[in-house]
Amino acid sequence: MSQTNKIKFWTPLRVACTVIALGLLAAFGVSSCNSNDPSSTTNANRAAAPTRPAALATLPQPILDAENKATSGGPIKLGDYSGKVLLVNLWATWCGPCRSETPELVKLHKEYQSRGVEMIGLSTEDPDASAQMVSDFVREYKVDYQIGWAKREVAQTLMQGRTSIPQSFVIARDGRIVKRFIGFRPDLTPGQIKAALEEALAL
Repeated sequence: MSQTNKIKFWTPLRVACTVIALGLLAAFGVSSCNSNDPSSTTNANRAAAPTRPAALATLPQPILDAENKATSGGPIKLGDYSGKVLLVNLWATWCGPCRSETPELVKLHKEYQSRGVEMIGLSTEDPDASAQMVSDFVREYKVDYQIGWAKREVAQTLMQGRTSIPQSFVIARDGRIVKRFIGFRPDLTPGQIKAALEEALAL
């Protein structure tokens, strides 16, 4: 193809349309990060829609009994929340979609706390290396729910091989996982999580 034809192909209109299309994909595409790779960027191939867990329908006893380190000092045991509707969020400070999701989770916590819903954010980062970053994150985003670090076996069991974050689990009072969310879409995920909380409260 000649240089002249190349120039004719990339007309100002085509360039503008391409930029707009890429912008829309970035704005509305599904966003998630790989929890094993802090350098990961957003991945439009990850699903943010809620999925019914196939292999993990309830929280296994070892996961309920595991002591996850908390920013407050004491351990976080998911089993201590038995009998309550619980939202568990797996996240990391370096994950862009996690940072976008956190303000929405803070809003949901404020809305549902009075109805007995508990919320826990478990970072997938190393607790010693990320202590200051997590502390800064909590302060910056005014997180008012329990924050800590997921033990390796807890994160691996909950993720079931899907290492994308954020991941959120809405858990009913009897320990059943009502909905699982992978990734975050600002136009869909907050409303879907809210619907899942309502479903769990109604059980």
